[in-house]
Amino acid sequence: MLLLSGRLTQAQHSRFRALGDLAIPQPSPPAPPGAGWSERLRAAVADEAAWRRLGYHFLAGPLLALLTVLGLLACGVGAVAATVFAWSWLLPEGAPAHSGGRWWSLDLLVTALGMVLLLVGPWLVVRSGRIDRRAARGLLGPNRARELERRVEDLASSRADVVDAADAERRRIERDLHDGAQQRLVSLAMNLGLARKTLKDVPPEAMQVIVDAHEEAQAAIAELRDLVRGLHPVVLEDRGLDAALSGIAARAPLPVRLRVSLSRRMSPTIEAVAYFVVSEALANVAKHARASRADLTVSQLGDRLRIVISDDGIGGADPSRGTGLVGLRQRAASVDGSLVISSPVGGPTTITVELPCEL
Repeated sequence: MLLLSGRLTQAQHSRFRALGDLAIPQPSPPAPPGAGWSERLRAAVADEAAWRRLGYHFLAGPLLALLTVLGLLACGVGAVAATVFAWSWLLPEGAPAHSGGRWWSLDLLVTALGMVLLLVGPWLVVRSGRIDRRAARGLLGPNRARELERRVEDLASSRADVVDAADAERRRIERDLHDGAQQRLVSLAMNLGLARKTLKDVPPEAMQVIVDAHEEAQAAIAELRDLVRGLHPVVLEDRGLDAALSGIAARAPLPVRLRVSLSRRMSPTIEAVAYFVVSEALANVAKHARASRADLTVSQLGDRLRIVISDDGIGGADPSRGTGLVGLRQRAASVDGSLVISSPVGGPTTITVELPCEL
């Protein structure tokens, strides 16, 4: 029966396509193409969709067909019964319809019953058709819950691939800038510095041009280093999250107490997200919180990475005011993480971030 349900399903799909009002997606076959009958039977027994199709073909389908036949029969009987006055007078003399006034009440009763059947019959046919379409969509097609689950898994996998690709692209740009433009600028600055120290017999105007060019080259190197660090810091890839966060804390414009407790390294994408969340959060503290210090705690709780950033500032942080908190939350959510902000007016402000250890 399970193997036969596949051919019956194809026939039902063709029927609904011919009606033109319902297109049912084809469920995935339980067994690979070319499998033997025993393998196909085992796969069909274990396939939930096959049992649903069997339920339609041998239970829901016959019951709905019977309901449709009853509706059509009600239409026919109702048409005959509702016109009893039209044809009862055609009966020959002496028939029961002419034998006495008491038969008028029976004629009225039959006519009323016919009217009711004429109303019920079409409704029953239409209703059974609608139920048939719903049953076919739910039983003959793929399982909606399974399809939604599969689509969620596909979307999660696609998002993880996009995040990984973006992180890999940032690392590539960082390497290109570090090994290319930055090295050229360093060489240029060295040559200008050497010219500045060794050339003594040049006019003052020319020396001033050399000095200005040397200082501009040094400023460009500093800006490029900040840009490279913002794309993907080398220390994060070489030495891990602990060392990278120590660098952030050391460069912060206010004192930062750092506590890191990690038993192992996270995936590169998670480390990058954690690094940039901490970097942007401390930048927000320095810019908006009016704080005198900040505390940064990073710990590993099972398969989650927990980051807590707190300060003694004025509080009142509101993501809707465009302080970068929305971007922090979106960055954490990009890897199925969460970000919770507690910032009452008057302080303190605490940002708690939880990220999965692997992506």
